[in-house]
Amino acid sequence: MSLLSERVANLPDADEASRRDARTRADNVLRPVGALHWLDDVAVWTAGWQRSSAPSVERPTALVFAADHGVTAAGVSSYPSEVTAAMLDATRQHKATINAFAAAVGATVRAVDVGVGRPTADMRHGPALTPERFDEVTATAFAAVDELETDLLVLGELGIGNTTAAAAVAAAFAGGEATVWVGRGTGVDDAGLERKRSAVQSAVRRIAGVVEPFEILREVGGAELVGMAAAAIAARHRSIPVVLDGYICTASMLALHAADPSALDHCVVGHCSAEPGHRRLLERLGKRPLLDLDMRLGEGSGAMAAVPLVSMACAGVVNVATFDEWFGPGN
Repeated sequence: MSLLSERVANLPDADEASRRDARTRADNVLRPVGALHWLDDVAVWTAGWQRSSAPSVERPTALVFAADHGVTAAGVSSYPSEVTAAMLDATRQHKATINAFAAAVGATVRAVDVGVGRPTADMRHGPALTPERFDEVTATAFAAVDELETDLLVLGELGIGNTTAAAAVAAAFAGGEATVWVGRGTGVDDAGLERKRSAVQSAVRRIAGVVEPFEILREVGGAELVGMAAAAIAARHRSIPVVLDGYICTASMLALHAADPSALDHCVVGHCSAEPGHRRLLERLGKRPLLDLDMRLGEGSGAMAAVPLVSMACAGVVNVATFDEWFGPGN
């Protein structure tokens, strides 16, 4: 049993008293009931996972997991693997898009190296990760979350080739023709798209018969996908609500959902990316994205763009007077 599968057992639930108090207040603030229906739902969701009847977003933090992929040998990306290291360096020097977005909303960013310069095996020919490395990445992600002081966690990734891994994970869990899960990622041409499709088909055929969720993730995922999944579970155990990023991040959560359909109850999806498979995955998971702007950058940028919505949702419940507070009880 992997470290991740062990932690998925006995997941804590949201605090119902906090949810109930937030819902009662949302239904009684100075506006028509249901006028901000979905935003009120977000505030109530936040209250339950923060275990507070007065939810707020004061210390949002992004964890960005970075890793390389052996499948890039198949020519599945427009960029060489070395770009992952360059983007990791830019993120750590506060020069990447995620840093600019985070600064704009008062968030912090931590980049976690789980495999830059240490690519996974080529998933076409064998398991992407050994059991030992799967647990190593899981432990790194657990430790990263345990070190945080945050009230809202954004998850993101960096990794040339990881849309191919995400497509393979999606195809393995969601089924259907593997090619429907493959998009252009970094903008590959038609020939590159065919190479991606072929790589995904080969990987999924190779693991036919594998049913254990975390084994599927280990076989055709990537280190940063494992890191995001593990971070989501670590956040659950600390009652930290999570905002998921795009296609790759959502694909990384499929193993959790397969292991326990309630495992993602503490997660919202920040945005729906331009990758064609993302919308299909959201429908499968029953998740509605907060934003739909055709973004496809990664880095946690789309999820970070949604942080102000979560913050405003909470403020719209907590900081608005109720009818009783404004007009007096009974008026």
